[in-house]
Amino acid sequence: MYSLTVLIICSLIGLAVGLGIGVLLAQRVTPSGQKRREAERQLDQALQEKKAYEDEVVEHFTDTAKLLNQLTDSYREVHNHLARGAADLCRGSGPVALDQMNRKADPAKIPADLADIQPPRDYAPKASPDQKGILSEGYGLEREENADEVTTRTPPPL
Repeated sequence: MYSLTVLIICSLIGLAVGLGIGVLLAQRVTPSGQKRREAERQLDQALQEKKAYEDEVVEHFTDTAKLLNQLTDSYREVHNHLARGAADLCRGSGPVALDQMNRKADPAKIPADLADIQPPRDYAPKASPDQKGILSEGYGLEREENADEVTTRTPPPL
């Protein structure tokens, strides 16, 4: 009937196919296979959420850019409106008024009592070089001249 080699080869092929199907079914049914499928599902879900978040960030910054462009256009319109208004309102005085607005103050025309003003200092000037300044560690502290009477202070009990 059949030769022995054909029978052995067919049985080995059937055994390999059966083992393959058994392994696939075992992966589906066993707890480790279910854990792997659950991990794959969670990974897919995390990737989808990440993609959605990235899309949301891109949309946010696109909207922000559009709003900044609108703000810039509005600022430009306000600036142009003020420039037209200044030109129209100063027209009665002539171009001299615009020149006076653009010209800086002449130092020769500043009154003498205002010309000598200095900005406030963030330190107190010393009267003599030996005097301690405000930033000195010993400023305002009275120290005794006798070093023998130095007492140590102990912190109060808790």
